[in-house]
Amino acid sequence: MEYKKTVGIEVHCELKTKEKIFSPSISNYGSIANTNANVIDMAYPGTLPLLNKEVLSFAIKACHVLNLNITKDMHFDRKNYFYPDNPKNFQITQNETPIGTEGYVEIEIDGIKKKIEILEMHIEEDTCKSVHSDKYSLLDYNRAGVPLIEIVTKPCLNSGEEAVKYLEKLRELLLYAGVSDCKIEEGSMRCDTNVSISKTNKLGTKIEVKNIGSISNVGEAINYEAKRQEELLEKGEVLKEETRRFDDKTKTTILMRVKETGNDYRYFPEPDIPFVHLTDAFIEEAINDLKRMPDERRKDYEKAGVLPINIEKIIANKEISDYLENFLDTNLVIASNLLLGDIQSYLNKNSKTINETKLTNKKFHDLVNKLDKKEINNKIFKDILIDIMETDQDIDDILKDKGLNISFDENLLNDIIANVINNNQKIIDDYQNGNPRSAKALMGLIMKEGKGKIDPAMANQKLMEKLNNL
Repeated sequence: MEYKKTVGIEVHCELKTKEKIFSPSISNYGSIANTNANVIDMAYPGTLPLLNKEVLSFAIKACHVLNLNITKDMHFDRKNYFYPDNPKNFQITQNETPIGTEGYVEIEIDGIKKKIEILEMHIEEDTCKSVHSDKYSLLDYNRAGVPLIEIVTKPCLNSGEEAVKYLEKLRELLLYAGVSDCKIEEGSMRCDTNVSISKTNKLGTKIEVKNIGSISNVGEAINYEAKRQEELLEKGEVLKEETRRFDDKTKTTILMRVKETGNDYRYFPEPDIPFVHLTDAFIEEAINDLKRMPDERRKDYEKAGVLPINIEKIIANKEISDYLENFLDTNLVIASNLLLGDIQSYLNKNSKTINETKLTNKKFHDLVNKLDKKEINNKIFKDILIDIMETDQDIDDILKDKGLNISFDENLLNDIIANVINNNQKIIDDYQNGNPRSAKALMGLIMKEGKGKIDPAMANQKLMEKLNNL
């Protein structure tokens, strides 16, 4: 009988509020060390915490997108422990009354859907960042007091692949909810896993794996740890609860400490913060501020005929997806192709966001409609791309200045096609002898004579009609 993996995941996610959770210090990644900290963050004697209302609003949004029940009456707790990065020697968190309980995230693997059950989500403050060298360990207080949500699943995952899918979906939901940037490489999203294996329905010995630096590494850490435990059990060894870390270079887990006894954090209600009551109006206001979530957007894109691969590219780029939300009444296939193609290339090349260009909603709307109605083609679009992105001119003025409009003069198109056919008898003979490439050669000559102002689809239709009637 094979061993069954059982996995639980704890995710710490920084909320991107303007200020910290209990102090007015700016909450900002990348600042010079210890420049975004004050006496509250540094735990000076006599300082008192003041709860940031924005943190509650962000946490409510997270609860909503993760299908969690919202706790309306709650309090904060002191979690007591001693560590250099914890200046107060306690952490303000939620123990008895987490803001969210009993939720889920739905994933899909090989067409099979599964709900990953979330036990709870609570709010807490982050600690200092420790920076280690050969001689010293330094503390950066910029991170002290940054608001976190900790999301804890039930032990309901059964593979590394499920864990990766869950974390990808979790990251997507929190990103689109606007509550966190979820950048694992910057530490704003951190994952720990609990892994056990067993041949029975009874859970095996739980081993914690920490310091996993990417979502893909979570899957590798789980699979390695399960295999390591299996090898030890097959040798007859007895597993003990312990904490290990994942080594990204060797793709292995390494022992940090053995858990001889359970942690006693001596939780008790935080005496300096009043109990909190969330009103229905406050909850509703936070939820109503949410934009449309990814799965709802996917349905619209799919219904409009956008290719599945392009749908996932759009969803993966929130800036592009948010921009596309303004153009749901246009041809989404054309709109998405433009945004994922030449416009994205321009943005990448110039290190810009869409909002940093001259591409207004009106200009993009006109551009999509002109392509949809075949008033311009892709060649013309490429010719005017720089003007669209860098000038205040509207599309019509740009086209007029450059003399770039597709001709819909049917008589002119017929004359060009007739002229090409009459002057290229050898190519005509090749086509009639069964060479399909000859039609492409004729199309090239037609487009050349039309100087890029002729709609290719219409020209090809007219050409084939002429060829088939020769």
